Amino acid sequence: MWKFSLYSKAHSRVSAFSNRLSAFATSGFRRGYHEDVVYGYRVPKKFEYPDYSPEQLKNRQKQAALVCLVEAFRSTGHRATDLDPLKLQKTPTIPELDPARYGLVNSDEQFNLDGILATAPNKASKTATIEQIRQMLVDTYCGHVAFEFEHIPDTAEKRWFADYVELTSKDNGFNANKQRRALELLARSETFDNFMQKKFGQVKRYGLEGAESAIVALDELFSLCSHSGITEAVLGMPHRGRLNILIDLLKYPPRALFHKLHGNAEFPESLPASGDVISHISSSPKLNYGGKDDLNVTMLHNPSHLEAVNPVVSGYGRAKQMYLYDKNTDPSCALGDRLIGIQIHGDAAFTGQGVIMETLGLSNLPHFSLGGTVHIIINNQIGYTTPATNARSTLYTSDVGKLVNAPIIHVNGDYPEEVARAMRIAFGYRKLFRKDVIVDLITFRRWGHNELDEPSFTQPQMYNIIRARKSVPKKYEQKLVEDGVISQADAEQTRASFAKYLEAELAASKDYTPQADHLKGKWSGLVMSTQAVSQLDTGVAKEVLREVGEKSVSVDQAFKVHPRLMKHHIQPRLKHLAEGTSIDWATAESLAFGSLLKEGYNIRLCGQDVGRGTFSQRHAMFVCQETEQVFVPLNNIDSTQGKLEVANSNLSELAVLGFEYGVSIQSPNILPIWEAQFGDFNNTAQVIIDTYISSGEAKWLRQSGLVMLLPHGYDGAGPEHSSSRVERFLQMCNIPMDMSNRSVVQNPNMHVAIPTTPAQIFHLLRRQMKRNYRKPLVVAGPKTLLRLSAAKSALDDMAPGTSFKPVIPDTLSKSCENVKRIIFAAGKHYYDLAVAHGQQPAEVRDRIAIVRVEEICPFPHKEIRDELARFPNAQEYVWCQEETMNAGVFSFVQPRLESIIPTNSRLRYIGRPPLAAPVTGISKVFKAEQAQILSEALSFN
Repeated sequence: MWKFSLYSKAHSRVSAFSNRLSAFATSGFRRGYHEDVVYGYRVPKKFEYPDYSPEQLKNRQKQAALVCLVEAFRSTGHRATDLDPLKLQKTPTIPELDPARYGLVNSDEQFNLDGILATAPNKASKTATIEQIRQMLVDTYCGHVAFEFEHIPDTAEKRWFADYVELTSKDNGFNANKQRRALELLARSETFDNFMQKKFGQVKRYGLEGAESAIVALDELFSLCSHSGITEAVLGMPHRGRLNILIDLLKYPPRALFHKLHGNAEFPESLPASGDVISHISSSPKLNYGGKDDLNVTMLHNPSHLEAVNPVVSGYGRAKQMYLYDKNTDPSCALGDRLIGIQIHGDAAFTGQGVIMETLGLSNLPHFSLGGTVHIIINNQIGYTTPATNARSTLYTSDVGKLVNAPIIHVNGDYPEEVARAMRIAFGYRKLFRKDVIVDLITFRRWGHNELDEPSFTQPQMYNIIRARKSVPKKYEQKLVEDGVISQADAEQTRASFAKYLEAELAASKDYTPQADHLKGKWSGLVMSTQAVSQLDTGVAKEVLREVGEKSVSVDQAFKVHPRLMKHHIQPRLKHLAEGTSIDWATAESLAFGSLLKEGYNIRLCGQDVGRGTFSQRHAMFVCQETEQVFVPLNNIDSTQGKLEVANSNLSELAVLGFEYGVSIQSPNILPIWEAQFGDFNNTAQVIIDTYISSGEAKWLRQSGLVMLLPHGYDGAGPEHSSSRVERFLQMCNIPMDMSNRSVVQNPNMHVAIPTTPAQIFHLLRRQMKRNYRKPLVVAGPKTLLRLSAAKSALDDMAPGTSFKPVIPDTLSKSCENVKRIIFAAGKHYYDLAVAHGQQPAEVRDRIAIVRVEEICPFPHKEIRDELARFPNAQEYVWCQEETMNAGVFSFVQPRLESIIPTNSRLRYIGRPPLAAPVTGISKVFKAEQAQILSEALSFN
């Protein structure tokens, strides 16, 4: 018998509610599990409330008018609540909440509430008059906390939510000790903001003033987590209130903050870090809230782009759960039992930023679910200078959460105890249903967008009210003093003591020595790279390659594979593996995956339709034609292997790529791969690329081994689906431009490669995990090369002693001494040049060499010098590409190649002229341009 318990024994005030749910359990509802496809997470199944008893159904039928009134309060009561601390919004009259609308008049008649309301004034008989019922409904649904849950399609969830709210409406769970704790947090937060204003008055700190109750909300949530067996919390939040939470809850040393505010770096000077602003710093403390285990809170770094951290939190948490749900742990442990995701948002951003909707869209999907995230909107009722009427088209900023049918709890931030109650309700829902829940914490912003701003320029009435009122901490302090919970002297002592502590920390900041935590825990075996390692022995014994290759297409006889796959995928792969030749792209990729899995690494392959592959080439998963069962063959190599997670994503790029970045920074032992359906799809994930992937290590010392596979190549597919915009990635790379000095050390922030053979992608993928550091890898990958007969490799190319080749030397010229023109090319265009080269007269062919540049960043200057040395009589140097002149890699390679070729030579460009679009969409023009490029590259005047 499974026993439900929302809270620990420390929360005995809701024991009656727990007993009620236990009674439901004996009536037949259970929590069951199904296995996750990969990691063995046990996921709570949907459960059902017991049906109404015949007596309850009869009573509901008899009291149909009363049922309508109760349902009206549950669905629209939130419209009649006191939620605005500033009283700027008038509470409307809601006709649906008038009992007379349903023919119910105020009288002494007793109404039976069994099956209609979860509680009653007279609990023994469950009866009440209409006035008693109305008042109870007003107290429950129209106070300082409001609820939206009737939009949830699942009846069981709605009934649970209504029962929980109604049963706990008169008990906020706060005793004197918790009141004192809340006031202490509020007072310290206000003291910190005042201290910062006094000592660093010209700093934009984005303080919590006006929204101090958010710190009470987090404190309550951390306590609930600790007493419920959760040991890990992953937290993402923007700038507002970040410093307050870091200093007060997350144990960030004030001296470290003050050290940085004096203009110093937050990392040791010996480390190659560019650093970041104070509103992006982070902390990962262990917190003791009295639970069985400490609560490890990981606050992730965030960029200035609003809400971009949200999918990163989800990905980081998903990856972390892989280690929390090891197959040797408690088999009853379910997804979300040990880890929780927490995301804090701004109100204008929650409505306006598409990443919110995209991240919510991942929340209930296989391979992306975190077991429920608690969202807290710090609702200042204004975005920068934009009022709500200009910031959204919805009634509430939280309405976008209805995209995933998340329940929404609105709460007035002037009432810290009600804020804590809202968090308990949110946590209870998340704990049971393992779904996202939203708390809309309605507050205000005492200053402008930052402390240097003048908000009354645009909101004079709002700020007249704000400046005339007491702060939230002062109001709560007054309440507790009047109630006799604390004395005025105690309250003043709390503030004075914390101010004294901050003064001491400020003094200590002068001698503070920064520390770094970037290579600890799972990352302890890695180093900070000082020089790019491009060539590394990543070969694998051929018997191992054959083993994993065969396993990659092995299924049980009872599993019905599509006959075309058997004929065109499985049988050819087995044949070529046996022969050791004609290894195609998909096979080489499987060999890389399988060999890494055998070595104990885990791999996560993610993107739209990646299991099959956009071009129907990969088939990393098979679907039984009779049962539609999904089978991942590479997860059945041996009992000690790592796991391959094939995560077919929804139609999102921004959130999905952010999710995979989160996976990548959680562990160096997971190879996370995101494949765009077409290369240009990365455009809609540019925020993640700019603010995380390309710069995360420089700003925060956080390494990432994320691989981006971006199909690229001009094949008549039109403007969009041709180019991965590789030029943009190269623009973000940080390697030197002048390569004339041979002592120049390249240590790029990310690698960019355009491989042309299956063996090359095999080595690239293995190199990601075999180096003793992690760097992002951008692969401008193939489309037509996936099946091109010329683009095949042998097992010998992947055997021990082999490695990735940044440059593939020319193999077309007969005599190096006769070569007059050297053509540099990259990617699929090489094969077009090679075919056209073979069609030229012998005297022309002998005078031209074609060199493939496979890795663009870091730039392979040594390998190119070595290749040029083979052609002593070369006179012309050409970069030839199919892309337009303002796209592709030409602008990146030009200055670097010109620093290598003879000083009396210049690099000639042959390719399409500059164009606003990546390429023409007119087939005749496209073909003519391509013919002209090949003709010019291979013709002599």
